[in-house]
Amino acid sequence: MKKDRTQLTPHDAYFFGYGSLVNRATHRYADPQPATLTGWRRVWRHTDLRSIAYLTVMPDADSVIDGLIAGVPGDDWLALDEREGAYDRIHAAHQVCHTLSHTPQIALYTIPEGKHGRPTDTHPVLLSYIDVVVQGYLQEYGQAGAQRFFDTTDGWDVPILNDRANPIYSRHCVLSPEECSFVDDCLATLPAQIKNL
Repeated sequence: MKKDRTQLTPHDAYFFGYGSLVNRATHRYADPQPATLTGWRRVWRHTDLRSIAYLTVMPDADSVIDGLIAGVPGDDWLALDEREGAYDRIHAAHQVCHTLSHTPQIALYTIPEGKHGRPTDTHPVLLSYIDVVVQGYLQEYGQAGAQRFFDTTDGWDVPILNDRANPIYSRHCVLSPEECSFVDDCLATLPAQIKNL
């Protein structure tokens, strides 16, 4: 699918983030605030365009997920498109519930079907990436919301590389001991295959 380059008026373009973009420490986009997305569900996937696995979303009519919207000033998508380089950008305003007083265009990044597969030992999920995502959900939604992140994400039965002590993820953040314990406790209830560096 070709990336959408539709021109929008300044201050009227937003993205919906459902992974690392929920953590405000990983970006400086304007007017960030919680929002929900209907019709999509998160899943851990790997694409040949990246060496490690990341989150994407796949269509699911019965699913609602929490996330964060933020403005893209001047409709300058270049930096965000580069950050989300393995993904296609699609329109999703009709599926996002938010508290903005106006009706902006809202874009969603997703890896198209057929361009991704399950994470593997060679292409694992990074614990440092999970940490960043969960920290974002803890800050935006509290522990109940962070637990919903785990509950509304598929594909936990995959290799997870424990790189917390020496983070590989380029936008890694330092977690508090309480945040680390929360992540570890949630992962312990899932069929994740955690492997050490």
